[in-house]
Amino acid sequence: MSDANRKDQGPKVTGGKDRPWHMRAWSGMSASSWWNALSRHKFRVSPTRAPMATILGGMSVLNSAMALLQRLFYSRRIAKTELTAAPIFVLGHWRSGTTLLHELLVLDQSFTFPNTYACFCPNHFLISESWLKILVTFFLPKQRPMDNMKIGWNLPQEDEWALCNMGLPSPYFKVMFPNLTMVDHDYQTLQTLPADERRKWQQGLLWLMKCLTIRDPKRIVLKTPLHTFRVAAILEQFPNAKFIHISRDPFVLFPSTVHTWKRMYWHQALQVPKYEHLEEEVLQTFVEMFEAYDHDSRSIPPEQLYQLSYESLVADPVAALEQTYAHLQLPINAEVREAWNRYAANHKNYEKNRHQLTDAQREAIVTRWRAYFDRYGYSTEAST
Repeated sequence: MSDANRKDQGPKVTGGKDRPWHMRAWSGMSASSWWNALSRHKFRVSPTRAPMATILGGMSVLNSAMALLQRLFYSRRIAKTELTAAPIFVLGHWRSGTTLLHELLVLDQSFTFPNTYACFCPNHFLISESWLKILVTFFLPKQRPMDNMKIGWNLPQEDEWALCNMGLPSPYFKVMFPNLTMVDHDYQTLQTLPADERRKWQQGLLWLMKCLTIRDPKRIVLKTPLHTFRVAAILEQFPNAKFIHISRDPFVLFPSTVHTWKRMYWHQALQVPKYEHLEEEVLQTFVEMFEAYDHDSRSIPPEQLYQLSYESLVADPVAALEQTYAHLQLPINAEVREAWNRYAANHKNYEKNRHQLTDAQREAIVTRWRAYFDRYGYSTEAST
């Protein structure tokens, strides 16, 4: 179907409504990073997405100007900043409950985290967050495009979006160009990269964490599913890091992940998405993620890794988090427990998206993901 004939409505699924003036994941890129992203992917912009690309290009010039100001005022301070404690990484496949777990963890006032504004504007949030996020609140959608969860500038966000806006290669550029077969695949595990490129990525992550520490000098909690691939590279950089891995029923993960990428592609892409081979990509990426994590997680000292399930977290958030804290030897107090209880009470009526599986899909999930079923104790007979 051509761009001219396709109505710009996107897939008919639930989630926040898209508006032309809404911020995009790429809204914080500098001009050089924006140009590099386009050129690396050979300017494959669909005609109907050209206005979006034009707006983003204009914003990149403003981002570059503010990034220059931040460098002038903060570059020396950033370079000298030390992290206050080893970071905590939330790991797990997309739609496994990483966002829920992240939001619960950062209710603990002893932690800090990259919020939506810092991830959208990583190049200048130290000088602009106090005033610019107020001016652009109108342009932020109320809900995430893939589900019914609230979105806001101060809520925790995936640091991978910050790395993208900083100009580092990332598999998430597949969201910008969804009709390409593979984007930055080597940046999943980072292990096949030349040493200098891996080091550049690690330095970019550290730079972001230093900026977060300047803003709020506390232990940082990071979350992006892609880090589940990167345990070896993370341990190389942060040998004392703590990890929390969350699992979920594969029969729920698969359709929810397909749904997520469809929504993300539609709202964020510079191409009208065709969704070709999407299900196969989800199946294969899951296999690669689990194999990488299964191998590399064995190198994590047992006291630095805790495994929990989405089902246990939803059933009793406070108990699940208390067990997590106890294992990782994190201090806990009454205020944190009260915050968790309030969150659970406020979200008890959260409406999850519901998806149906065909027999062929179910068979493919069981066949391809059998090792995950076995390791985390999920039934291959029926979803929960």
